[in-house]
Amino acid sequence: MNPLGGSVGVLALQGDFARHSALLGSLGFEAVEVRTASELDACSGLVMPGGESTTIRKAIDRDGLAEPIKSFLDSGRPVLGTCAGMVLMGCEHLGLIDMSVERNAYGRQIHSFETDVEVIGVEGSPVRALFIRAPIVREVGTDVEVLGSFDDTPVAVRQGNAFAISFHPELIGDARIHELAFRGVSRT
Repeated sequence: MNPLGGSVGVLALQGDFARHSALLGSLGFEAVEVRTASELDACSGLVMPGGESTTIRKAIDRDGLAEPIKSFLDSGRPVLGTCAGMVLMGCEHLGLIDMSVERNAYGRQIHSFETDVEVIGVEGSPVRALFIRAPIVREVGTDVEVLGSFDDTPVAVRQGNAFAISFHPELIGDARIHELAFRGVSRT
């Protein structure tokens, strides 16, 4: 498979995958809802959206998607995890990025907030970051690049073609993180 051609999949097991699909569409990407290994294999990029990480992980296990997702990343295709997607990408779950992630680090839903975050590789003004029951990265391996922090804690990281963020750009409508993650994928 050519890792640069084709569509960007959005893991559609639970969470707000429709908003990611809309944001990808606004960038000119063909967005595909992914629920099976064959749907994943047909894509050239993948978004692992926010939602409830335990529920999403159970669905990944139920549907036999853990190994296909790992193979997808290993094939050179980009993966972007947001919020719960970040949790799932950590060492405690799928191990797509060498990082330790703490779930719900900023508190319950009532403690949600917005702030500006400078993200390396994103042009223009800082990213307006919406944190909802957001995780934070507690530790990163030597090959992990911290792209952005809040209160001296990593909230945007990258390891090779794997990107993970603690916040929800799809709810703000800022497509620059998606643009950064899927820069090499062709558009429709």
